[in-house]
Amino acid sequence: MLGVVNNFGIARHERFESVTDVDFMALLGANLRPALQVTQALLPGMRDAKFGRIVNIGSLTTRGLPYRAGYAAAKSALESLTRTIAIEYAAYGITANIVAPGPTETELFRANNQPGSEGEARYLAGVPAGRFGHPEEIAAAISFFCSDLASFITGQSLFIDGGSSLGKG
Repeated sequence: MLGVVNNFGIARHERFESVTDVDFMALLGANLRPALQVTQALLPGMRDAKFGRIVNIGSLTTRGLPYRAGYAAAKSALESLTRTIAIEYAAYGITANIVAPGPTETELFRANNQPGSEGEARYLAGVPAGRFGHPEEIAAAISFFCSDLASFITGQSLFIDGGSSLGKG
């Protein structure tokens, strides 16, 4: 199996008007450069093998989230980069897709959103399923995209978000 899961990201919580050019460009670089470099390093071997799986971890923030302008822009750029890779390398048996989690029960999420907190309530209000995702659900989507069952799926973004990307009508 030749494949890679690019799962890296840093975010800043700041109002759009407070974002500086330097900070914005640093955030873009930090969120895009690892996926670019790792994928470029592996593509020649994938191309030679006529097989490869690239899964980039995106984010629900690409649908818009207050105080996350730089992070949302970086993850949106990652989606576009993923689609470009998908188009350029599909003929070599290489697929490239995005898994975009919504609010997920992780230590980091809970460190910032304690049970019963305003943060938890705010996030839950935006999830039609009425709960947070679990890491295993994200892993299942990644596993699927890496499998032979997904060999005809490329350039797609799969939101694992309990319906958050759809809105609550």
